[in-house]
Amino acid sequence: MSRLASKSLDRGGNLDGADPPLGPYKLAALDPERMRFDHVGVATRDAADLADLFDGLLDAPVAHEETFDGMSVVFLELDDGGYFELLEPTAGGAIAGYLDREGPGIHHVALATDDIAAALDRARDLGIDLVDEEPRPGAWGHEVAFLHPRSTGGVLVEFVEH
Repeated sequence: MSRLASKSLDRGGNLDGADPPLGPYKLAALDPERMRFDHVGVATRDAADLADLFDGLLDAPVAHEETFDGMSVVFLELDDGGYFELLEPTAGGAIAGYLDREGPGIHHVALATDDIAAALDRARDLGIDLVDEEPRPGAWGHEVAFLHPRSTGGVLVEFVEH
């Protein structure tokens, strides 16, 4: 029997004795080192068509658009506070190369942090290979840094400081 099988739910759907769940952006107030989901980056050759598809499928409207670093970036807002980030190359660059090698699909998973320098230090302490040794400018004016997928189970992980 699992540990959860012996527990019961209260009227709010929480396990007896457990704290109620918190929204993804409230965790930082309790633990500044705790990461929370921010977005999933999706490489595509046509961000406008994919945005229309996901808006119709998920009711995920465009929250932000910008062009930088050789790509068009479109953020679609999800109900839980996270985003789909659509990445379309406008010139050569990392996303164009990724699409040539891998084709369209999930490019990275981004986790929000309130202290990107501390997050990078923690990754270094754990022996994780970094793509970015120092934070750099990302979309929406946020600082970002990537961890190498060879150290993270094949997943390109992005830290985003809000």
